[in-house]
Amino acid sequence: MTAAAPTPARQELLGLPLPKLAAALAETIDRPFRARQVYDALHRRGADDFEAMTDLPAALRHQLAARFSLDLPELTERIDSGDGTTKYLLRLADGSSIETVDIPERFRRTLCLSSQAGCALACAFCVTGYWGAGRSLTAAEVVGQVRLLRRVAALPETVNLVFMGMGEPMLNLPALADALEVLGETLALRRITISTAGVVPGIDELAGWERRPNLAVSLHAPDDERRTRLMPVNRTWPLAELIEALARFPLEPRRRITIEYLLLEGFNDSPRDADALVRLLARVPVKFNLIPFNPDPVLPGWMRRPGPERVEVFRARLAARGATVTVRRQRGHDVAAACGQLRAFARAPRGPRARRGGDAPPGRSRPGSK
Repeated sequence: MTAAAPTPARQELLGLPLPKLAAALAETIDRPFRARQVYDALHRRGADDFEAMTDLPAALRHQLAARFSLDLPELTERIDSGDGTTKYLLRLADGSSIETVDIPERFRRTLCLSSQAGCALACAFCVTGYWGAGRSLTAAEVVGQVRLLRRVAALPETVNLVFMGMGEPMLNLPALADALEVLGETLALRRITISTAGVVPGIDELAGWERRPNLAVSLHAPDDERRTRLMPVNRTWPLAELIEALARFPLEPRRRITIEYLLLEGFNDSPRDADALVRLLARVPVKFNLIPFNPDPVLPGWMRRPGPERVEVFRARLAARGATVTVRRQRGHDVAAACGQLRAFARAPRGPRARRGGDAPPGRSRPGSK
């Protein structure tokens, strides 16, 4: 008996901008304008399935359902924080896991999205990097995070999107470009931020986009020696190259690049470090977002969160030098809202987890610092 041929996988449609959607549907639709009908139904009316596209003939809806997918990631875990933050663990079609965080604030709602299932950059302070490289998400999987949360979280029409979850967005720019074009149908790009660890070719590519989201850069130290300890990517694109890329990045009037700066007690949080930051970025229109360290058992034991007084001294020093600076309020600590933590808990065996790098002081070699 001859084995039956496997059923062809259905092509994802959710992440396709209109020209790519039209090309994908060309052999199925009877008239070219049908592509626009499908696109508008998906991204302007929020249709969840082909049956909801009632302006299409029934026979065509059935054909589309057989050949194409509108599937969303599967929600496998949801944890609500006492401060209103909600963390979601999502499973993709191939079994990979990603995280998305819903962060409500007084006057806005922010979704922290993943761009990869894992991360290869191995930043010493990042739980996602602890678990190693994964794969890049498709544009449909990126869009799917937003659509799923719209379905389960009662989101307002206008939200802010930040690609500060799992993965390095600059290593997945083609998918993000498609996803942002689709998401831009209902959301202004000024409400979308892409955060990078300092991948200079990606920053330059983003600079060439006709329409650009906001740019944020994880800096975390004012010199190459300390930054390389925290972020091995600095060996490939050291601070001089990174600052040059930021200086040539095109910005509309009144827009600035956000500099994310992780504060680690006794490592990078002195007034002298604040002065060095201002000097380093003197040619770049920036605003600083200070992030007191969020501890996790898998991270090196020498990393400590500075006390509020020390954080305030650092903030005030930057402000005294003319910088615009905010301090990120800790959110979702009780639900492991830092990127990678929920997946870490899902993967970790029962019992205490070993710290990465043990209690090595900042000057010694440890995993993720080479």
